[in-house]
Amino acid sequence: MMIMDNRMQMEFFSSLIVLQWLGTAFGVVQVLLARQNNVHNYLFGIIAILIGIYVMYRSQLYADILLNLYYLVMSIYGWAYWKLGKKGQETPISYSNGRERRIAVGIVLGCFILMAYWLGQHTDSDVPYWDALACSFAWAGMWLMAKRKMGCWIYLNISNFISIPLLIYKGLYIYAGLTAFLFVVAISGYIEWKKIIAHENGGIYEKA
Repeated sequence: MMIMDNRMQMEFFSSLIVLQWLGTAFGVVQVLLARQNNVHNYLFGIIAILIGIYVMYRSQLYADILLNLYYLVMSIYGWAYWKLGKKGQETPISYSNGRERRIAVGIVLGCFILMAYWLGQHTDSDVPYWDALACSFAWAGMWLMAKRKMGCWIYLNISNFISIPLLIYKGLYIYAGLTAFLFVVAISGYIEWKKIIAHENGGIYEKA
């Protein structure tokens, strides 16, 4: 029986490792396309999200499951918004205005309070506040990404910074490596978008 249990555990972890690598591959393509301001990044992102939902469920990272479901919704919304915008034309990169910055901060605070309570009181998560904090910044960052706002990279990188040690703690080393890679790419993405926005507006930053 002990041998059988050990074998099942090995198969379980092996399957998670394969799925992590597969999700990582799609995630890398997604973020590189996002860095290049390519709308098709969302297609690869959706596949990575679906894989991530299963892995997070098996790892008891419930806040990350909700985060990935939110990512899925925002990816569909973001793809449509990037392509069509408010006037049926492709939405350009822009800086957030005051209202959008306040909404982003509100998303962080609201998400953290709700997720920390839910994880702490209604799940078996052993890292409720840690998980909730990482997710709260990611929620705001994804909303800004869907709006094609420069600030998305800042919020997403705060989430990445918090998530790396969390994923290591949970034994998800491949996802931790991917998140470290995303941290670097997010810095590069911010620089790249800043160049694009300056070029498209003749050096004048657009706020839309």
